[in-house]
Amino acid sequence: MGLGGWFAEVVLILSFSKRTQWAILLGVIGFFVFKFLGSTQLANFELHGSMAPFSEYVKGELLQKYDKAAYWCLGSFWLFAVKLYRRDRKRFYRS
Repeated sequence: MGLGGWFAEVVLILSFSKRTQWAILLGVIGFFVFKFLGSTQLANFELHGSMAPFSEYVKGELLQKYDKAAYWCLGSFWLFAVKLYRRDRKRFYRS
């Protein structure tokens, strides 16, 4: 099976698999929600008093936590989509 046949198979199975489509879409939406949530929550972040010089460092560390959560959400939903794709592929070729 050449590259064109493989691509056609993926597109065909994805067009019939609503669960896989939803898993991909939820992963992308979750990624952008985490990125947006992190940036809005930390937009006006500032420490006061003797901790003020550490504001940028703490803000950067917290943004990294939001980034990790966003990529974890994206990756886990896409792995779930691959699992659903494989299951639907087997079901599609069985019938």
